[in-house]
This record gives sequence, C-alpha cells and structure tokens, in this order.
Amino acid sequence: LADYYHRMRITRANPVTVLEVGPGDGTVTREMRSRGIEVTTVDIAPDLNPDVVASVTELPFGNETFDAVVACEILEHIRFEDVAKAFSEIARVTTRYAVVSVPHPGNVICAATIKIPFFKQFKVLVQIPFFWKTHVFNGEHYWELGKRGYPKSRLVAAAQGAGLDLATEQKFSDEPAHRFILFEKRI
Repeated sequence: LADYYHRMRITRANPVTVLEVGPGDGTVTREMRSRGIEVTTVDIAPDLNPDVVASVTELPFGNETFDAVVACEILEHIRFEDVAKAFSEIARVTTRYAVVSVPHPGNVICAATIKIPFFKQFKVLVQIPFFWKTHVFNGEHYWELGKRGYPKSRLVAAAQGAGLDLATEQKFSDEPAHRFILFEKRI
C-alpha cells in the first residue's frame, strides 16, 4: 500500500489528465479517478484490461496529450537499452510531469520514523545498494537500479536525454526497495 500512496503524490500537482503506464491491479487508477482526474491506462498485457494495449516505447497518443505520466515499476521490465526510447515517448506525450519508480534494492541498515517534541516528524532510511552485484535477468527484471552498471545517474541521464529533468527523487522508509522520481519536462 505504501507504493500506491507514493504514486498518488502526483495529484499534488493537480493534473487534469494522467497516463498511467502499467496500471497493475487498478488501485491507483481508481483512486485518481475518484479525485476527478481523467486517467488513461496503457499496458502491453491485454489481460490487465488497460484502456489501450501498447508498449511504453511506442505510445499511440499525440504530443502533449497528458498533464502527467505515471510509470511505476515498469521500466525494469524492458532492456535498459530501450529505456531512453521509453523516456522519449513519455516526454513526448506529457505536457509537464513524469512520475517513475524503479527497483533500487539494498541492505537496509536503518529505517525509522522519528518524532521529537516541538519538531516535525521525519523519516530516516540508511541503505547500502547492491552496487557489487551483477543483475541477472530473472524472467521479469532486466535490470535494477544500484546494481553494477545501473547507477541512478545512468537512469537520470536517459531521462535528461529525452528532455525530462530531475525535479525530485526519494526513497521512503516504508518502501525501501523502490526509488520514486519526479521528472519535469524541459520547456
């Protein structure tokens, strides 16, 4: 559930139209629609019942059709060599934002929520990514952030090459195996 909560953070930008790539079980789609957001879903798997069956590397929508694109836990399912093409398509169809999350596993040293009287609550996450491990395709993930050859900078460079600039990125103590990134379209 924490993953869904973090995906919903895009609603703070008040988008009217959102493209959700890889809607999964539809939880985020339903929640956004309940808030009055016009959501279009796209997935390569027809059994997930998306609005449109297509690949993130070939989105069948016009330029700047959506205020935001949400693509969470899908990029790792394509070869990293195709990620730049996916970012190009995401940048092409959004007018402003792209929310992406990808696996970024590691050894958690500390994950805690701290509340000190008279101060705001804050969360702490100390994690060592698996930078020494080589990722082996497991039938689902072609790559994972933080493993040998896949630093965060490589993913960000692919997005920047497509015209998407890093706005914010974060790992959360309640979802330490994923990195959430908000990109903003370069104008």
